[in-house]
Parts: sequence; structure tokens; C-alpha cells
Amino acid sequence: MESRAVAVAIFGRFWYCAPTMLMIRFQRIGRTNAPAFRIVVLEKERAAKAGNIVELLGTYNPRSKELTLDDSRVKDWIAKGAQPTDSIRNLLINKGVITGKKVNVLPKKTPQKSEEAIAAEAAAAVEEMKVAKAAETEVVAEAVPAAEEVPVA
Repeated sequence: MESRAVAVAIFGRFWYCAPTMLMIRFQRIGRTNAPAFRIVVLEKERAAKAGNIVELLGTYNPRSKELTLDDSRVKDWIAKGAQPTDSIRNLLINKGVITGKKVNVLPKKTPQKSEEAIAAEAAAAVEEMKVAKAAETEVVAEAVPAAEEVPVA
């Protein structure tokens, strides 16, 4: 009650409460070199480490790729206007909670590869392996007759 009285005294007879933007973001937990993250809803102005969260939605372990998430609550918060960070957005798209296009969260110097480019690189790598294996069998086939031609004395 004291804070309300102070606020009223400062702003006159009007009570001002600024609307705050809510974010769905990672909150790091875990030890040094062993990261684990909570997926939380909190105000954008609040630091993620402050602990003043609105709601805990799940956890994510980047080492084991283990994800626990309350899908319905995530959809509710997004419907209420909470904005997911780019990393959370990509994670939700991978899991299938939301639909849309992934956002590049890598530095600008490292462009994100599209799925088509990754598939093309994989096909090129397979083709290269086939060519290398064919060349290896030709070398082995040429080496075998040469050994047989040498006369045994």
C-alpha cells in the first residue's frame, strides 16, 4: 500500500501502470559448462536471471536435446501477446507447437542454410563417396594383375 500512496502522490490523482510486454525466453540454470534452461514467461524489462517469472512453461537441455514443454500454455501465452525470442521460436517450430519459418539466430557472418541447400550438399557428398569408391576399386583391380605378372623364380 505504501508504494501506491507514493505513486499517487507523484502522478497526482491518476494511478499509472504501464503495460508491459511479455517474452517467452530461456532462463539459464545448471552448473559451469553444463548448461540447462528453463523456458519462462517474464516481462521484457526484467533480467532473465532475476527470477521474477510470470510462469514456468518447460525446460530444455541442449546437451541431450531433451525438451519438456506445456504446449497448450505456450499457445495460450502467444495468443495473449507474449513474444517468443528467436531461439525459442525456432525450437517451437521444430517441435511443431507453432508453424512458420525459422529465424536466423546465427551471426550475420554465418548465414543460415536452407533445407534445400543441406539436401543438395548431402547428395553431393554421397555422389563424391561413390566416385571415390569406384576409383578405389579401379586401383585395386589394376594392382592385382600387376602382382600376377611378376615371374616367380
